[in-house]
Amino acid sequence: MLRECQTLLLTFSFQVQSADSWHWQPDITTGYSVRGAYQLLTSEDTITLGYSVRGAYQLLTSEDTVTLGEAETLIWHKQVPLKVSICAWRLLRDRLPTRANLVSRGIISPEAHYCVSGCGGIESAQHLFFTCGIFGSLWSAVRLWIGFSSMDHQNPSCHFLHFVGALGERRARRSFLQLIWLACVWVLWNERNNRLFRNIAQTVPQMLDKVKLYSLWWLKTENETLVTNLHSWWSTPVLCLGID
Repeated sequence: MLRECQTLLLTFSFQVQSADSWHWQPDITTGYSVRGAYQLLTSEDTITLGYSVRGAYQLLTSEDTVTLGEAETLIWHKQVPLKVSICAWRLLRDRLPTRANLVSRGIISPEAHYCVSGCGGIESAQHLFFTCGIFGSLWSAVRLWIGFSSMDHQNPSCHFLHFVGALGERRARRSFLQLIWLACVWVLWNERNNRLFRNIAQTVPQMLDKVKLYSLWWLKTENETLVTNLHSWWSTPVLCLGID
């Protein structure tokens, strides 16, 4: 690394009498322009040291990157505790300490990467929250409780956005499903930790009850009448909120 830096600096000539300034290397004469940047990014032969600028452009404008940015703007819900949104943000960024991530960082051995549910799968974020036969089945139970259907994506951002839009574009419905998705993530992550560190396991119906309870607590901060409609909330939450 040091030798490479020294080689790069050999081509520089410092001028004591001149002030430092920035130069757009592809066109020093006219400087930076959007047209010039686009031509650079989309050129077929712009490859330096194995790095493709075209590939970087495709990466930066890929659907996954755009979807992640959109999802991250929705996880900060005013009725949801900040720690829950932070947990969801870490999930979207794949920064939760799942066993797969701990193995990749050299914290635990590769032999310990299996899902805490005992399903035999590798405990990645996608597996733990969405495809595990035990943990992932919570989403089906939640959809059945609310009364809608949506696609099961393995990508956290895509899963979130499709879940949030499953009842249409009305603001109240989207806000409600945002809150429910965050509650599910929080319940699943705590269930994983309880199984791992406390040797306590709950069934999917019990996890669903926790989702119902957490979401009720969070929503009643702005709607105290929900407390008197506990039975309706447990059976028909959309009707209970008046957003059907």
